[in-house]
Amino acid sequence: MGKTGDDSKGLKKRLFREQHTHNSRRVWLTALSVASCILLSRYFGIIQSLEWAAFDQFFRLRPPEPVDERIIIVAIEEADLQFIGQWPLPDTLIAQLLQQLHRHQPRMIGLDLYRDLPVEPGHKHLQQVYKSIPNLIGIEKLEDQYSAAVLPPPILNQQRVGFNNVILDADGKVRRSLLYWTTQNKTYESFALKLALGYLVSEGISPQPAQNPNYLQLGQSVLPCFKRNDGGYAQADDGGYQIISNFRHIQNSFRTVSLTEVLTNKVPAEAFRDRIVLIGSTAPSLKDFFFVPYSTSLPTTAAQPITGVELQANIVSQILDAALVGRPVIQVWSKVTESLWIFAWTLLGALLSWRLRKPTKFILTIAITSALLIGIAYVAFLDGWWIPIVPPLLGIYSCAVAIASHIAYQQEGLQRSKEFLQEVINTIPDPVFVKNQQHQWIVLNDAFCQFIGYSLEELLEHSDDEFLPQNEADVSWQHDEIVFASGSAIENEEELTDSEGITHFVATKKSLHKDAAGNLFLVGVMRDITERKRIEEEFKRTAAELLRSNTELQHSQDRLRYLAYHDSLTGLPNRKLFYDHLNQSLAWAKSNNLSLALLFIDLDGFKQVNDTFGHDSGDLLLVTVAQRLTSSLRGSDIVSRLGGDEFTVILPGIAKAHDAAAVADKILTTLSEEFDLNGQTIIVTVSIGISFYPFNGNTQETLVKQADLAMYQAKQMGKNCYKFA
Repeated sequence: MGKTGDDSKGLKKRLFREQHTHNSRRVWLTALSVASCILLSRYFGIIQSLEWAAFDQFFRLRPPEPVDERIIIVAIEEADLQFIGQWPLPDTLIAQLLQQLHRHQPRMIGLDLYRDLPVEPGHKHLQQVYKSIPNLIGIEKLEDQYSAAVLPPPILNQQRVGFNNVILDADGKVRRSLLYWTTQNKTYESFALKLALGYLVSEGISPQPAQNPNYLQLGQSVLPCFKRNDGGYAQADDGGYQIISNFRHIQNSFRTVSLTEVLTNKVPAEAFRDRIVLIGSTAPSLKDFFFVPYSTSLPTTAAQPITGVELQANIVSQILDAALVGRPVIQVWSKVTESLWIFAWTLLGALLSWRLRKPTKFILTIAITSALLIGIAYVAFLDGWWIPIVPPLLGIYSCAVAIASHIAYQQEGLQRSKEFLQEVINTIPDPVFVKNQQHQWIVLNDAFCQFIGYSLEELLEHSDDEFLPQNEADVSWQHDEIVFASGSAIENEEELTDSEGITHFVATKKSLHKDAAGNLFLVGVMRDITERKRIEEEFKRTAAELLRSNTELQHSQDRLRYLAYHDSLTGLPNRKLFYDHLNQSLAWAKSNNLSLALLFIDLDGFKQVNDTFGHDSGDLLLVTVAQRLTSSLRGSDIVSRLGGDEFTVILPGIAKAHDAAAVADKILTTLSEEFDLNGQTIIVTVSIGISFYPFNGNTQETLVKQADLAMYQAKQMGKNCYKFA
């Protein structure tokens, strides 16, 4: 019974796995199709703006970082312009500002103002100041597809100039920083990189090649070079050496003082000492503004851009943080890893959508899954990684919509099919049931309800194991699964216990049907065969009794036949079987032109053993002798007991007399060893006579007689020896 139960459970598990595999294929196909569409959309940039928006939102959700004390901004504010009354600022004012700052011993000074043309008065004075401040970095604008070049101050050499070109995405925001740009076989460094490298020299840090020779390493961090499809980008311009910027918060990230405050000595020297000083305009009228991820663009909120000098400060700050404290710039996964990530979440969405059919649980689970995805992506973002969030969210919700629509279509078709089937099967007198793939009864006729003893309302949407004994429910489940898995109809006989505990034998035919919506149904028709099974069992019992009687008779006959041909004491062939074996061995030797030897063995002094130790010991001696003889010979040799203490050995296929003598020597040695008989140790010997076919005769009578005579001659020779005839 335990074995049957284990087999039942094993089959149940196997069939469940087959059904699970069928459903899994559908889920995988849905996930693969949805993920493929999303990946294609991503490649062609259809969802690029959504990914940028999610990326920007993570910036806005990130906690504010402390003020970067290494950088201070000298801002040219609107009030400064009103006080000076001129733009561009005159060279004499710029010279005065630079001299004032240089006296405070900053580590680097960055002039984020175009000064390619003289602005009198004071131009010569400004030229002299440029020469006297070695840690001053000016700006230039390199020509690009959008605007012409703006040259740097002529007196500043290339080592003291950096370009301030900015890369704008399609939505007008700055998310990338350009560090190097090669044009006309000449490589330029950006304004922000120049300032950062000048600061890092004092820290003993200089640019080094990373393990990837195409990447730049500064101190503790590698600055990965942007590629055209990194992150949420699709076919972006990746010219020069770009990085995805890890911006600080746009509010209160850097200390800012006004131009007027510096010129009037209202800012202490300690505010500038050993820092990077950035000089640039913040006046709204100068329109030097840029939008970054922190810039909001909600319908109810005005966008919050940052000024050009704040943008440059941000780029300088992230380079310093990357080199000195390991704060990473934004990194991305490989496209293969991103594709697997998107597919994994899409597959998860498909699995959840397929398994969760109740709307409340379905919506809640999808919401939790989405929150988990967003949480993982946000934690990764805090560690400097931009991993896809919009594509997997689209995958989850697309699978949810697709599978929910499919399920709704199936359920609508199922309801129509149930109504039709109910009308049809009520006209059938035999018990009829219809099950879904979850093994639940969904349609039952009146005959089935009467037969099993429960009402229609009790049975609908329930399964066998809620009303039948477990063994009957398991059998029914297995048969159902065979039909679902194979699609073929089956007929079987099984037990069914009704509500009153009466067990019926029923013949059931089950077949599979499919409606227009793709729903699968198992339709079963029953017939009560209890009386027929009772008659069959009666016939089986009668046949079993007859078979048992015949078997016992056969065993008795076999036992009598054995006793007729074997010695009852030793179990060896007796005299009759010996002569049969000898006759067969002679016939085989004659037909194959081979020799045969016959050994006649008699115990020496056996009567004395009986008289001294008793017949029980004598019998035990004979049994032990028989065992030793059998174990010392070949499997093809035949040992027999003729009676008393006389034994024979047939040696078929003996080629020479010498071989027979070797066997006789072995027997003498084996039987001359001590015998332990009921605690008494005795020693006996044997005398052996040997006859040889064809040299001593051609018949069994002649060979036996010759061997017997030779045995007596051996006894006369002193016993414990053998003698050839």
